[in-house]
This record gives sequence, C-alpha cells and structure tokens, in this order.
Amino acid sequence: MSRPFLKMNGLGNDFVVVEARSAPFQPTAEQVRAIADRTSGIGCDQLIVLEPPTPGEGVDARVRFWNSDGEEVAACGNGTRCVGWLLMQASGQDQAVIETKAGKLYASRAGERLVSVDMGKPGLDWRDIPLAREQDTRALDMTLYEDATLATAPGCVSMGNPHVVFFVADVDAAPIKVAGPMVERHPLFPDAVNVGFAQIIDRGRIRLRVWERGAGLTQACGTGACAALVAAARRDLTDRTAVLVLDGGELLIEWRDDDHVIMTGPAAVDFAGELP
Repeated sequence: MSRPFLKMNGLGNDFVVVEARSAPFQPTAEQVRAIADRTSGIGCDQLIVLEPPTPGEGVDARVRFWNSDGEEVAACGNGTRCVGWLLMQASGQDQAVIETKAGKLYASRAGERLVSVDMGKPGLDWRDIPLAREQDTRALDMTLYEDATLATAPGCVSMGNPHVVFFVADVDAAPIKVAGPMVERHPLFPDAVNVGFAQIIDRGRIRLRVWERGAGLTQACGTGACAALVAAARRDLTDRTAVLVLDGGELLIEWRDDDHVIMTGPAAVDFAGELP
C-alpha cells in the first residue's frame, strides 16, 4: 500500500515529510537511505515522520527525524519550522505544539509562509553537548583540526543536538568539505557533532555554513544557526539577536533574556507524491 508524502524545504534544507498519524510508519535505516538518495530515491537531507501525540501532553503531533545516512536524530530546526507550518495550515490556528525527542517545541505564524519556533534553552555544559571529557564550551582548549583558518578556539552548544562552531575570517576559504567530516567524528564527540563555520559580518549578522552530522554540507541548518548565534553572543562577538546568512537564505535568531532561542524563517512545499 502506497503512502503519501510532501517534499518541503526550509531555505533549501529539504525534507520528505510522511504522515503517520493514521497508519504507523517505522522506517529502517536502509529505507531512510533509499528515500533520501538523490539518484534512485526521492532525495532529501532529512526524512520527517508525523506521529500521533502522546495523550495528555497538549501537543498537536509527535515528530521524528532521520538524517539521510539513516540515523535518527532528536532535533531539526528547519524541519520543525516546516512541520509547524503544516500543522497550523491544517488546524487554521496561529500556533502549534510539536513533541520531539528533544522536548516540546512551539511554532507560531510570523508572516506569509514565515514561522517562528521556540527552540528552547541551549545546552552549554560539556555534558549537555555531550563531550567525552570536561571542557569550557565557550572556547575549547584543544585543536580539533589542524588548519590555519581554524586556529580560533571553537565553541560548543546543544540545541537538542550537538554543535561545534568555528569562527573564521572568511567562510568561503574554510576547508569545510575536508574538516567537516573529520570533526564530525572526532573522539571528543561521542554522539558525533554538527560542524558550523561562522564568519562574523557585524554584531547583527553572521555568515554561516554547516556540515551536518549524517547529512553533509546542506543549504541551511536551523539548529546550527541557533547554535552559532549562542556561541557568538557568549563570546560577545555579536548581540543576542542576529540575522544568520546561510547558503539557502536568511534566518532571524534571537537568544532571549529568558534563555530561550527563537528561530524565524520560511517554510515551503515543493511537491506531493507517494512512497513506492
């Protein structure tokens, strides 16, 4: 029996979104890789599955995420924004509450096809990331990859998934495709890590590219944008609100005084189809 899906994207970070609230869908890692394959499958950075919410939790849907390598992950910022838009379109409401492995996330309308998501509080303790041993996550006291462009100590932030952020003078000159996969699997990160390369343009603007754990270099990474803003603000490199300029477009990130990180950006539907 075929199963319908929507192909969606947030700033070019693309997803196959599968409805599983009426009929369960438990894909294997092999099935995820087949769906995500851009040559023989549908092609996507992440697979997203909408499931029935846990009763009594006051949420609209439970959402699960898989990277294109078949590994299930706890969080996906751009994907959450797309799901929030879908749920609000279906309900006619201006808010949606989404249950994820990283906790409850709250989405709200912010304009025409614009969605804001409260991504919760960042994890800043070394055990939150997690790291294999104690480190100051504001600025790591170790070299993760030998390269002159990555000489500045990176910072670490958890946004429900682990991030390390390098601050570079020129993001286009950074060895992302070489350093990214090496740092992703560095022994300091027992669960592997998303690797951000951030260029501070001014106190309200950051140019960012992200090598995503299990997906590689993507057009945009929502949790990566949140992590980069937090990491920069902790070092007083930027204010607590900034525009993140990614390959696929821009996100507005705010680290509020209540410690919650708010991400605002677009959500788009590309096409509908059926899984084979």
